[in-house]
Amino acid sequence: MTRPRIRVAAYVIRHCANPEVLVFDHIGMPEAGTQVPAGGAKSGEGLEEAVLREVAEETGLLTATVVRQIAVEDKPHPDTGQPRRTSFFFLQAPADTSDAWDHQVNGNGDDAGLTFACRFLPLPLEQPLADDQDAWLGHIDPRWTTVTVDGQ
Repeated sequence: MTRPRIRVAAYVIRHCANPEVLVFDHIGMPEAGTQVPAGGAKSGEGLEEAVLREVAEETGLLTATVVRQIAVEDKPHPDTGQPRRTSFFFLQAPADTSDAWDHQVNGNGDDAGLTFACRFLPLPLEQPLADDQDAWLGHIDPRWTTVTVDGQ
């Protein structure tokens, strides 16, 4: 049996008048869908260290802090079917963090050089995120469970 790829995903929450979650879209690649910062943990890297690195690489945000891990999900990659284990984390961003910005991805991963349009969306979300990345938001606060048009 193939060992799963170890990954992390970040729910970076900003508390303003209403709580908001940090998301991004790939500029020039709308088919990728709206996502939260996520990616693989490096060998020997702790999960909290990995999630902070992924947030910094994919959004440029350096002021987020880890609150706690909220879930571990074993789910194959949607395109390749390869096994992966993703640890979802709840992070906080300062209330004065910008509403939206573009960020060129740094690091040496698959996303290096791409530009992401980052923004905060109010919770609960009105639409699911790509690959159902929003599935665990309700574990932080039940009121943050994604609302869908068909009531599912």
